[in-house]
Amino acid sequence: MADTKPTPAPYTEADLALIKRIIPHRYPFLFIDKVRDIVPHQSAVGIKNVTCNEPHFQGHFPAEPVMPGVTIIEAMAQTSAVVVGISMNIIDKPLLTYFMGIDACKFRRMVVPGDVLELHVNAKRGGGKIWKFEGRALVDGQLAAQAEFTAMMALKADD
Repeated sequence: MADTKPTPAPYTEADLALIKRIIPHRYPFLFIDKVRDIVPHQSAVGIKNVTCNEPHFQGHFPAEPVMPGVTIIEAMAQTSAVVVGISMNIIDKPLLTYFMGIDACKFRRMVVPGDVLELHVNAKRGGGKIWKFEGRALVDGQLAAQAEFTAMMALKADD
């Protein structure tokens, strides 16, 4: 039987320009700066340099800025979408990603301006439209957050 998986794109790293060619997110909702250690159909590490000038810090919380947990989970999902884009060789195509579920989500450490957030994601299931990942967000080797999440990947229909 022939292998039905598409040939992955030849990338083990994605800079910001390549990330933008894979996922549609843009400022202020793009929460990853780089993705490294990409293993198609398996895993990657996203990098988010947390800075004080991000818009969510104006209200969360002005006197003591803390990155909202939901944005950490979103950053994990964006990293995962890059893995899918590389795995399925979906670059320069309108890939949309929709959360279907978030499970076992826990927050362990605050993430603040100046931190470098490492988003370790591993595919548990995938290859078609539905993918399930487990993710861990680390700062200086310390666990900040963890979650399992399921998403549907779809190409946007022509307008």
